[in-house]
This record gives sequence, structure tokens and C-alpha cells, in this order.
Amino acid sequence: MSRRRVSATRNVRRVSLLGLAATILLWSACSYSPNPALFPAHLKTIAVPVFQNRTSQPALEDEVTTAVVNRFIRDSKLRVVAEDQADLVITGAVAGYKNAVFGFNAQEKAQEYQVAVTVVVTVRDRIKNRELWKDDGLVRTANYFVTAPAGQEPQTEAQGRASAVDKLADAILNRTVENW
Repeated sequence: MSRRRVSATRNVRRVSLLGLAATILLWSACSYSPNPALFPAHLKTIAVPVFQNRTSQPALEDEVTTAVVNRFIRDSKLRVVAEDQADLVITGAVAGYKNAVFGFNAQEKAQEYQVAVTVVVTVRDRIKNRELWKDDGLVRTANYFVTAPAGQEPQTEAQGRASAVDKLADAILNRTVENW
């Protein structure tokens, strides 16, 4: 092989390696990571009074409230405190609950159900006396199988309901702390 060709091959390799390194560097720099510096410094505490229950489902308000409080405790960006001590207050109401057949098996018997839980939520900054966000119809759903497909365990409505409530709590947390 001629010297020019060997030199050209080395140059192509160098350029390729540099391009690969630059791509990896840019890719890693573009990955998502929350920026705590963007979160307002004046917000350090949060309160979540018990949600109202506008449904006929007993104790649903307690399940939603507990799930939301637990999400904020686990997240630890804001300390959960009593309402009169809080910088932020989340108020809400469980506005809807639906449990409906979602799928049938080959014998045309209900096999899969879907639980939908709807809440009305308001998040208020008490320090600056302003509403941070509000949603009059935040809905999350979860499906569960009463006659499980092969390899899965059957589930109950309570399990489907718990899953939908967990999704609601995640949505409330994310919208509150990650919209900065």
C-alpha cells in the first residue's frame, strides 16, 4: 500500500473517531436531567389537604391524598407540612370514577376492565399568592384482567383502582415540580 493511502486511511479513522467522540459527548449532554436550579428557591414546603370526594366510591379521597403525599415525600424536593406552614398548597377533589369492561375473551365474557379516576386539582403558591396550575379534569386510567391471560395472575378492581391513583399522583407531582 502506498504511503498516501496509509496516511489517508489514518486520517479517515481519526476523523471518524473524533466524530464518534463528539456524537457521544453531545448525546450525553442532551440527555434529560431535572435542573434543581430552575425550581423557585422560595418554594420549600408543600401541604396536601384531604381531597374532597364527589363520587360514590368510599375512601377514594383518602387513597388519592395518601398517594399524592407519598409521592412528594419520596421526591423530597419539597417537604410536606401542615397547610398553615406550607409555601405551596395542593387542593383537589375526586370528581369521577368509572370501572368499565374493556375487553372480552373468546367466550365473550368480560376479561379486561378499565378503571378511570378523574380529579380536579389546584396548586397555589402561598408566598407569591398566585395559582401555579389548575386542572379541572385530570384523568388517569389503569387496565386489569379478571380472567388473566396465560402467565399472568388475575387482578381485582381494587388493584386497578390503586394503579390509576398512583398514575394520578405521579402526574400531579411531575406537573408541580418539573414545569420550571
